Amino acid sequence: MGGFSWPVTLESGDLVLRPIRYRDRKEWTEVRSRNSEWLAPWEASNPLPGGGLPDYRQMVRSLKAQAAQATALPFVITARTPGVREPVIVGQLTVSSIVWGSAMMATLGYWVDKDRAGQGIAPTAVALVTDYCFQRLGLHRMEINIRPENGPSLRVVEKLGFRDEGYRPRFLHINGEWADHRSFALTSEEVPEGLLERWLQNRPA
Repeated sequence: MGGFSWPVTLESGDLVLRPIRYRDRKEWTEVRSRNSEWLAPWEASNPLPGGGLPDYRQMVRSLKAQAAQATALPFVITARTPGVREPVIVGQLTVSSIVWGSAMMATLGYWVDKDRAGQGIAPTAVALVTDYCFQRLGLHRMEINIRPENGPSLRVVEKLGFRDEGYRPRFLHINGEWADHRSFALTSEEVPEGLLERWLQNRPA
């Protein structure tokens, strides 16, 4: 835990991952609204009777508290766009459930604007953050859990070489029901050269 620091900004080409902020609310909400149907099948839900999801401010407050406790890295994925002064939000990526001690592991989740899907944004962002966690924080294992029906996310872990570790029945509450997931993982020994370097060298032109 000695190497943990926050806030952190990570960059690769036109992609910039930075901490989510309260003042991102308007832009974040607009992107999420445009993507509501695209994201709904994979959206986490509250299994408690009558339970709902936090609003934007509550979400950011919770993520900031987790970062302060060194258990999460809450990023928005932004991209530099010609003619636009500030990079625009094109998605979100959160490293959560960071466990230190003998485990040195974390779980990663993400979503990307449907209008920017297929442009290499998700795999680049995942590789960038995984390298940061392995090389700077000293974590040993990164895990990603994906619904078996979520083709775009499955392609991300396939492109990056995450190992399929098997099926987890009724693993997370998603879109109103307990949903099965497939678990993928990577350890630091598997990417000594860095995951981002490997992805950039092998990605399609």
